[in-house]
Amino acid sequence: MALARRRVPEGPAGPPWRAGRWLVLWGALCLGPRAAEALVEGLYCGKLVCYDVLGVSREASKAEIARAYRQLALRYHPDRQRDPDGRGAESAEEKFLLIATAYETLKDEETRKDYDYMLDHPEEYYSHYYHYYSRRLAPKVDVRIVILVTVCAISVFQFFSWWNSYNEAINYLATVPKYRIQATEIAKQQGLLNRAKEKGKNRRSKEEIRKEEEEVIKDVIKNKIDIKGGYQKPQIYDILLFQILLAPFYLCKYIAWYCWWIYCFNIKGQEYGEEEKLYIIRKYMKMSPSQFDSLEDHQKETFLERQLWIRENYELYKQEQEEELKKKMAMDPRWKRYRRWMRNEGPGRLTFIDD
Repeated sequence: MALARRRVPEGPAGPPWRAGRWLVLWGALCLGPRAAEALVEGLYCGKLVCYDVLGVSREASKAEIARAYRQLALRYHPDRQRDPDGRGAESAEEKFLLIATAYETLKDEETRKDYDYMLDHPEEYYSHYYHYYSRRLAPKVDVRIVILVTVCAISVFQFFSWWNSYNEAINYLATVPKYRIQATEIAKQQGLLNRAKEKGKNRRSKEEIRKEEEEVIKDVIKNKIDIKGGYQKPQIYDILLFQILLAPFYLCKYIAWYCWWIYCFNIKGQEYGEEEKLYIIRKYMKMSPSQFDSLEDHQKETFLERQLWIRENYELYKQEQEEELKKKMAMDPRWKRYRRWMRNEGPGRLTFIDD
């Protein structure tokens, strides 16, 4: 029996398998010469229109674009090509990459908006490059998250490194006879070292007792001594994370303090107090608060006695310190040997050695 061939109804554009061709042709006519001018090699789909590559119109929805992509991807996927010579597989792979590029361009709203703008405004040549590469090279992870994780990692490393430096300072001070003797006396007065001897099963070895006494002495040093500068006890609010979070507070505090300074001493003409005088001296010496606090008390009293908050007195004191340093260096035998070496030999001097 002969099978009856079923006739496929045709529309005004012909058979349905020709609809894609007519759709592409209609899109090209709608885009016109302006779209051809906007196409740049290396951007998006190159010299081809991404809509034409997928066979959809510029008014196509996301669902239509995804449907067209799936159909073309199944058709041109390299795994589905069975060409022994490999020529067809290579062309199919290039076609598949072009289809994937067109889909990546049109599936995202922002990228599609930039692409449509490029088609409508071909004269803005450099802006098209900027929008394309700014989105292409944009980081996949939010920059704010990266910055936050980096700051937290730096803060943790900073805190533990400060604790390590502080423990090293305590261990060193425990070996200095001056501080060790004082700490031992304080521990004995508090009854931390005057314990009765243990007997029986609870008796410990000499090594365990020595370690316990060492820890007691270190604890007394930690509680009694005031370490300033780079080896001071770390505080949680000194790490980078808290410094960034408290930066607005510190800024407002500094502005309020600066306004108070101008009002009190510049407008009302009040005399400087001891803290204000030391602040001015520290600024003249270009020292940080931690460096200035690490100075001995008698040095600060000398600064106040010589009235170094006055600019002229400070300049005179600075000259005296420089002259004194020069005298010390001139009398220092190591400095004399260094000058003799620089005068006779020095770096980079060539001499012949007589055999």
